[in-house]
Amino acid sequence: MKSAVAVPETRPALKETEFEEHGRLYHVVLLDDDEHTYDYVIDMLQKLFFMAVETALRHAIEVDSTGRTVVITCEKSEADFARDQIHAFGADPRMPKSKGSMTAVVIPAGNTKTD
Repeated sequence: MKSAVAVPETRPALKETEFEEHGRLYHVVLLDDDEHTYDYVIDMLQKLFFMAVETALRHAIEVDSTGRTVVITCEKSEADFARDQIHAFGADPRMPKSKGSMTAVVIPAGNTKTD
């Protein structure tokens, strides 16, 4: 007869590098420029990150007034993907001088420098 008691499964402990890779969080920081409108920022954040208009507007105001805004905090692979999506969004059709997408950088969470 089989036992009805579940036997706990044992797994090897995570290596420190695996923890660092999968446990560390990163900020995706959108940087200000003079080639994109508030409408562009709001539209981009809504489409890429499914933000509500009010949230996207707060980010647009913050990036304009402080030069940067953290749009998402996540693990490294997702942060890299989010940054790449921002870089691929394209120029602002509302501004003739807009030649391309906005700039975003990925930095470790807790770090306030983008350089």
